[in-house]
Amino acid sequence: MSSSLLPADFLRFPTERELVLRAQETLVGVIPEICLVSHFQVGSWEVLYRPLATGNVRRWGLPLMIPNFSRLRNGLFLEKGTSLPIHGFGRLLPWSLLAADEHQVELQLESSETTRACYPYEFTFRVTVTVAPGALTYKLAMENRGVETMPIAPGFHPYFAVAQAAKPRLQVVGLPGFEANRIDWEHQPPDTPYPFTGEVTISFPERGMLTIAEVPQAGRYALHNMQVWTELPARPDHAFVCFEPTVGSEDALNRPGDRLEIAPGTTTSIVLQLRAQVQP
Repeated sequence: MSSSLLPADFLRFPTERELVLRAQETLVGVIPEICLVSHFQVGSWEVLYRPLATGNVRRWGLPLMIPNFSRLRNGLFLEKGTSLPIHGFGRLLPWSLLAADEHQVELQLESSETTRACYPYEFTFRVTVTVAPGALTYKLAMENRGVETMPIAPGFHPYFAVAQAAKPRLQVVGLPGFEANRIDWEHQPPDTPYPFTGEVTISFPERGMLTIAEVPQAGRYALHNMQVWTELPARPDHAFVCFEPTVGSEDALNRPGDRLEIAPGTTTSIVLQLRAQVQP
């Protein structure tokens, strides 16, 4: 699983690496070692994209991007004078499986020599994925085990399956400024940030209605940006649109006003929920 490419036959749901969560007609797949929500299906609707034709792990499901979602200017984390890749290191390192049953899985990543080289903080990241009828809930708990404040600006990168021809017909509520029918999906697909105010609803033609929502913790929201992105249709993997809820936009980790700051000895949590209703 270290490679970004896998033979496509290995990606048909469920693979031997996927833990399967069930709640009535709702299925969720999770690959623990790379902290990937690989499948979300309600009835016959497979909500998340699977790269069956290419086996490209980097174009799959719902990955977590941490400690930074967006690229940093010149790749530099100014606070510490180190370099971080776009989307951070969370999807590149092995996670531990803490617990799993038919409805929930819990994963963990702890700071190590590898992470300290680019992000010199002592942390524990815990992810809990839970399934309910028609819904997937994703809780990210970020514990600062160090003695200094830990800045962080993570985000979620879901690939929602949609045919190229259907992209202009997406109907979106709660994302001011986004109009699918005004985008040139063939030649200039979007890579655009929009303000995120906690909930967006998307109607997928011939499929159903999807709600992307943050569940506030202690009355506070952490996700304030939504990046909309897809590939050109000439790319092998392009039958998706990403609606990506993030803490902040590009270079947010370097801007104190646009990142989270976790005090020593405390934990900050973000809870994201996807709710899908199949079109009758």
